[in-house]
Amino acid sequence: MIKRIRLILFGAALLISVAPILSILACPVAAQSSSSAKKKKKTVSTKATGKSKGKSKGRVAAKPKGQAAPTTDRIKEIQTALQKDGSYEGDPTGKWDAATTDAMRKYQEKNGANPTGKIDAVSLNKLGLGSDTAGKGAPVPAATSSTAPAPASKPHTSVSPTSE
Repeated sequence: MIKRIRLILFGAALLISVAPILSILACPVAAQSSSSAKKKKKTVSTKATGKSKGKSKGRVAAKPKGQAAPTTDRIKEIQTALQKDGSYEGDPTGKWDAATTDAMRKYQEKNGANPTGKIDAVSLNKLGLGSDTAGKGAPVPAATSSTAPAPASKPHTSVSPTSE
């Protein structure tokens, strides 16, 4: 009987000491099983109208990574600016072709930028086509003083004694 009590106490102590470890291990397993058991909602169409009832959960399309290609209008603006500078010869076409790349490279060399022939913020700024904030860091908020400004003083009016 004493052996049985000791065995039960030993088992209880063992369970108590292992319980925190088991609870930690059980949490990620539960999260994984619930996320892997996603069910898709089916849409039910009605025979009369052919419209679907219910909403199907679909994934939102991911935004494309990287920078979008410039539009033809934007390329014409760049070509016109390069033409005014004398780097681009010919009429603006709106296509980024070899002539435009060469003109951009010439312009970049002439203005001290890295001559890649590609559109970059520095070149656009020098052409007058960039933004005021291109290539600059995020704005830093102005420091506020912790003391309140002194109240404005009233102008002094001098009172002179009058003679009687």
